[in-house]
Amino acid sequence: MSHEADFVIVGGGSAGCTLAARLTEDPSVKVVLIEAGSRDTSPYIHLPVTYYKTTGPKFTWGYHTAPQQHQNGIAAPFAQARVLGGGSSVNAQIYMRGIPRDYDDWRDVYGCDNWGYADVLPHFVAAEGNDRLAEPLHGTQGPLNVSDQAYTHPLTRAWLKACQQVGMPYNSDFNSGDPAGCGLYQVTNRAGRRSSAANAYLHPAESRPNLTVLTDSQVTRIVFEGKRATGVEIRRDGMVSAVVARREVVLSAGAIGTPNLLHRSGIGPAAWLKEAGIGVFHDSPEAGANLQDHLDVFLIHELTGIQSYDKYKKLHWQAWAGLQFALFRTGPITSNVVEGGAFWWVDASDPYPDVQFHFLAGAGVEAGIPAVPSGNGCTLNAYLVRPKSRGTVKPSPTGQGPVIDPNFLSHDDDLRKTVEAVKLSRKIMEQATISGYLAREHFPGTSVSSTAELEDFVRQQARTGYHPVGTCRMGSDERSVVDTSLRVRGLDGLRIVDNSIMPRLVSANTNATAIMIAERAARFIRGNR
Repeated sequence: MSHEADFVIVGGGSAGCTLAARLTEDPSVKVVLIEAGSRDTSPYIHLPVTYYKTTGPKFTWGYHTAPQQHQNGIAAPFAQARVLGGGSSVNAQIYMRGIPRDYDDWRDVYGCDNWGYADVLPHFVAAEGNDRLAEPLHGTQGPLNVSDQAYTHPLTRAWLKACQQVGMPYNSDFNSGDPAGCGLYQVTNRAGRRSSAANAYLHPAESRPNLTVLTDSQVTRIVFEGKRATGVEIRRDGMVSAVVARREVVLSAGAIGTPNLLHRSGIGPAAWLKEAGIGVFHDSPEAGANLQDHLDVFLIHELTGIQSYDKYKKLHWQAWAGLQFALFRTGPITSNVVEGGAFWWVDASDPYPDVQFHFLAGAGVEAGIPAVPSGNGCTLNAYLVRPKSRGTVKPSPTGQGPVIDPNFLSHDDDLRKTVEAVKLSRKIMEQATISGYLAREHFPGTSVSSTAELEDFVRQQARTGYHPVGTCRMGSDERSVVDTSLRVRGLDGLRIVDNSIMPRLVSANTNATAIMIAERAARFIRGNR
């Protein structure tokens, strides 16, 4: 079966769903959206509390990093969504944008004209339907439901008091432009249901006759006539077919999938392609370079005297929580678990907070972390928001998939500051309002105490924060992969709309930025007719 449309969008994640819905608001425009994964029908996707059940092989690609040179050679899991809604269907639903400086630096430092904070803010506002905050900084009528938490565990509130005891003020809106302090994250869910890009944007648009959504469909390559992209080749149910794009092919497969598809189509650094045995169609010298990600480090404590969300691993507590949700749409099922947050400094010379915290009133969510013996614990995550290490996504010589090398800790500052973030995490957990609930530090344990020991801990145990960006960098220079209208340099009819276009990682979670990029791209495309 073949399809034909004005726009063919590859990737049904946060950006792809948003773009497909916005473009098909014009009934004269036909769109085909192609997603390699399945439809988002699992209840684990839609119930906020069960997000951690979505990071297995059913909804992700099962990637691992290349052995990390600066982390004792570990090859860690690197989950990337493979389901309709993409990351917005499997993430912890935290709504964050970063700081104004992030976008002003895109403009002033990286040459991305018209991508400053004042330029992107209207697109964040257009996307957002906030239940508490309003214009000019927040939207109230947008498709994406953004809400205060419907349920917050008492332990999270104790942790927030501990943050205040170390000097962090309470912050009621991390997206005000000044994230400094501690507070409760706003979340992309409402009334006990996740607000993914699929739920918010795509599903309401699927009744439109000008939108076709193909799931379980793997795009194998981009098809060109001369230097113009005219469609893609897909494999579905063992069959290979074509999807023709009359106007544009838009890649929205994310910071790993998009450069991987470019490489498979002969687009990328010529030397990399030749090493992988791929013919060079178009030499794009930085396609797959500039990979950036937050590097997350975990502290886990065993609890005493208070029960965390871990108790809901027992069937009778699950039944109780299910009854509360069924009758009142309240209780722990409406929690995203990652409730408490903070932004603070480990380097006082930085004018903006340089570390972000996530507090979970539970343990055992992250793969590879040893279980708390009593089964009752809490977790504190920390990462540097503007890491300096840079990595790559390269084509594999075996053709088995992308070689993902974040090159974590390749910059000395990242190791030094991450160790300081661990020390600050411990300082928070020593405060009176939280320490009374803690039996002991389970991971890494108090035997890990010297700076050298903490450095070893970070090297061996720090993992991805699931925020890869930058591999198809936007810019005004000739080496950038896309221009500031997101068109691939040197080719016609090919655009990239996802987090791979970020020249630098934003200082927070990245889902909201992916949606903003798609909102902005829809305006570009409509204005370019």
